[in-house]
Amino acid sequence: MIPYRKTVRTIFAFIVSAISILNVACGQSKNEKIENLINVYLKNGKFNGSVLLAEKGNVIYKNGFGMANMEWKIPNRPDTKFRLASVTKQFTSMLILQLVSENKLKLDVPITTYLPDYPHKTGDIITIHHLLTHTSGIPNYTSFPVFHEMMRDTYTPTDMVKLFADSTLEFTPGERFSYSNSGYILLGCIIEKVCGDTYEHELQKRIFGPLKMINSGYEHVDVVTNNRAAGYYRIGTSFQNSGYIDMSVPFSAGAIYSTVEDMYLWDQALYTEKLLPKKYMDLLFSKHIPDHDNSYGYGWQLGDMRIGNTQNKVYTISHSGFINGFNTQITRIPSDKSLIVLLNNTGGAPLDEMTTALIGILYDQPYDLPKNSLAYALSEQFEKNDFDAAVSYYKKIKDSNDYRIDENEMNSSGYEFLGKGKIKEAAFLFKLNVDAFPNSFNVYDSYGEALLALGNKKEAIENYTKSVQLNPGSKAGLRVLKEAGINTDTLIKKVPIEFLKLLEGEYVILNPPSGSDKYWKIKFNELQGELFGQDGGYRYKLVPLSDHEFVNPDDGASLIFDASDKTAITMMFARKFKFKKVI
Repeated sequence: MIPYRKTVRTIFAFIVSAISILNVACGQSKNEKIENLINVYLKNGKFNGSVLLAEKGNVIYKNGFGMANMEWKIPNRPDTKFRLASVTKQFTSMLILQLVSENKLKLDVPITTYLPDYPHKTGDIITIHHLLTHTSGIPNYTSFPVFHEMMRDTYTPTDMVKLFADSTLEFTPGERFSYSNSGYILLGCIIEKVCGDTYEHELQKRIFGPLKMINSGYEHVDVVTNNRAAGYYRIGTSFQNSGYIDMSVPFSAGAIYSTVEDMYLWDQALYTEKLLPKKYMDLLFSKHIPDHDNSYGYGWQLGDMRIGNTQNKVYTISHSGFINGFNTQITRIPSDKSLIVLLNNTGGAPLDEMTTALIGILYDQPYDLPKNSLAYALSEQFEKNDFDAAVSYYKKIKDSNDYRIDENEMNSSGYEFLGKGKIKEAAFLFKLNVDAFPNSFNVYDSYGEALLALGNKKEAIENYTKSVQLNPGSKAGLRVLKEAGINTDTLIKKVPIEFLKLLEGEYVILNPPSGSDKYWKIKFNELQGELFGQDGGYRYKLVPLSDHEFVNPDDGASLIFDASDKTAITMMFARKFKFKKVI
């Protein structure tokens, strides 16, 4: 099964890595360290975009890496325009606070005050504060099954609201944090209703114009926009164009474009009162609600980030974004007015990891260079050499600390070879994935497909069986097994509802790892005979392997419950973190 998400010159990347390490030891400047770090990510196929760093309010580095347009070989530059995705939310929250400061809005009144046509059953108990902090309980429309089908159509803001307005709330407003793009769509509608103008015009009038952010705006895909980056996805060792999305769909939750240079202007303005009086500016950056091991303000994530590979941390104000072909991150360090902006147009870049290393560079602390991709290194070998030579190469490097194995990279590389008819090579890559990620349903599904293509039906059935056991909703696995005459109903473990009810409740970690959230909590609830977990804003269904052991098919994490003492139930997460039921 090919995941919807997720050519490296590996030897060259390794050389660049080695040179980078040597240069660090020889007293490189910060600019040289930044340049070399990003180049390693570029060579490894893990970043393609533009970068800006500021220190104590002054830009110390800005540059573009890779291609803004791969077809025409147009490079990324500091003035290349990227979709910001959810980084848009901080601009929406600024518009809302501006209206609050002008006494045109109140944060603590029902949203039906401003949107009288919104269903009163829920709208009368949801406030603007709830929308800003993702505590409204409104389901996230981008998680709806129809979302991927609707991306090609154009919608009015009213049409977008109709998608979720009648939905049942997931929890009582204000009870907890659960990331919801729906809430920020409503904020855009409130802005338009109160101002009597479009969200786009209010952005230009209130933010982009005053700050002279001339390279920022609300994106329209049918408008010719100079220096706009195209979006791509990496599939194995090559890239493909990202899927189309009409920008009316993300609207005020994610439709803005900008450049790293304009984001610097935005950052600097947030230290002043150009846009908003200080008492309202402080509301943007207040810790309103816990968000896993961080907190959420109004359109901003607040918390500590590691300084390089040390255990030291620094307080940051940040936000990330992901949309078709793009992922983005802005990280502000208010203690010394430092800034890191990363805008990527190939989707899925490890921006958190990159930011951590860049913070290390800013503070003259050690940091990690990225490891080479085992999937891409093997793909290159399979392209250049015969099968046996490539396998010999793998045996030489498999225990090296210079390489990492990534499930999605290995899976997409396998499918790239499967598509070329190189089935033996694909099966080899898929088998490595099975060995590395034994709790992931997807790796068995992919390996089963390659085994079928090789004519090894018996082993293929074994892998599809494992896939269905880990993910009973696996359509490909169910189809193949049913065609083979296997009764799939017997494959899925059924746990008595009474026992699932016993496991329900809130669990708190007993042995938090160093540097993590010591208040890490996970909630479980039974619904229609199935157990669901809720970790911060992430909700997932658990698949039972036995009465006491479950697995999260999203990432393969195991959860083992001990209910021998019903008054002191515990849970072992990923076989190393122990939780205790407290509620």
